[in-house]
Amino acid sequence: MPTYGTTADGQTIEEYTLTNTNGMEVKVITYGGIITSIRVPDRNGNMANIALGFDSLVKYETQNPFFGAITGRYANRIAKGKFTLNGQEYTVPINDGPNALHGGLKGFDKRIWSAKETTHNGHPTLVLSYTAADGEEGYPGTLETTVTYTLTDDNEIRIDYVASTDAPTVINLTNHSYFNLMGEGEGTIYDHILMLNAD
Repeated sequence: MPTYGTTADGQTIEEYTLTNTNGMEVKVITYGGIITSIRVPDRNGNMANIALGFDSLVKYETQNPFFGAITGRYANRIAKGKFTLNGQEYTVPINDGPNALHGGLKGFDKRIWSAKETTHNGHPTLVLSYTAADGEEGYPGTLETTVTYTLTDDNEIRIDYVASTDAPTVINLTNHSYFNLMGEGEGTIYDHILMLNAD
């Protein structure tokens, strides 16, 4: 795996590429588990990157609105940075107006994840893992988290989350990718039509 860059504090960040039999390609870096690129064919077979992101690590470190990142330990907002669990009140850092957002000042999107390349049912897979210490960003319990990216031959990106803790805690994990299905640099999303196969 190639080196993607070096963080401001001197840590090496790796970049992994998953490629399926159709030539679709997904790139992920160990900083924040960020999906930096999704190259996928359009209806005519032309390849384009449909994931919004940056072209350098320094921008992910300094300007990132969570592009493509794993968000946690708690994605979304916690009002006033306070929650009560089993009768005990916890305070977490406020970083979004009056609220705590996406895990705090240094959430999972800003952590360096360990990575292992493998396959799942014959599909290219990347397994990322990170252990958050008890009290990290104010959250209780040591939390061991594994996030697995799998690229199928149906051009699906599957993301599986597993976490375990040694104490009661709150958790809400997700991926924070933004998309432009026209491709990188090809205008806005205002003409996109979304269909959800749901009741």
